[in-house]
Amino acid sequence: MVTVKVDPGICGLKTTVSVTSEDMQTAAVSIESECPSVKQMEEELREVDAYAECFSGFGDSRVYAAAASHCRHVACPVPMAVIKGIEVACGLALPRDVGVGIEKS
Repeated sequence: MVTVKVDPGICGLKTTVSVTSEDMQTAAVSIESECPSVKQMEEELREVDAYAECFSGFGDSRVYAAAASHCRHVACPVPMAVIKGIEVACGLALPRDVGVGIEKS
């Protein structure tokens, strides 16, 4: 199982994405979130084809389609975190933290 923890920033609504795969192609996605909009994405993403998801364009991604339907903020980092979890669970990427730092001067 791969676990991806997301601290989204100013909204403070933390999310944990868990992804498992038995065949390295089909990914089972579970989302625990303090954000009700993000939690609604889970229903559409319970099982996804990792190759279709990780190698599609933004417009063809089921993850980003679910985000477009449910998330209220286009800068939400959760959709990216879901795809990163799918990549790692299916052996399409190595587990490595991702970071975004924001400074205002």
